[in-house]
Amino acid sequence: QVQLVESGGGWVQAGGSWRRSCAASGSSIVSIGARGWSRHARGKQRELVASINNGGSTNYADSVKGRFTISGDNAKKLVYLEMNSLKPEDTAVYYCNADVSTYYRTGYRRDDYWGQGTQVTVSS
Repeated sequence: QVQLVESGGGWVQAGGSWRRSCAASGSSIVSIGARGWSRHARGKQRELVASINNGGSTNYADSVKGRFTISGDNAKKLVYLEMNSLKPEDTAVYYCNADVSTYYRTGYRRDDYWGQGTQVTVSS
């Protein structure tokens, strides 16, 4: 069974930094494809914050460009989100997701998996 496990959430002051990590685990994993981070703030729609593909190309939401950096370690099945110059409006539940290829006795398949989501609170 595939799982994406995120590092813990918490509280940080405005202007501070935080590095999130997300690890994929499961004996059936063959490869990890595109990965991303999304967030869901109270009263707002879920927003895709950053994404990265296997070639290392990245995309960012305008709200975090220049402040957040996504990176990945394919061998270790990890994806990171470095968050700098944090603002109170960055307060949200953050989720990682990954495009995961697996092999079971029934054959290969490819699915999108999500982490459990962790709260990050930025205080002013």
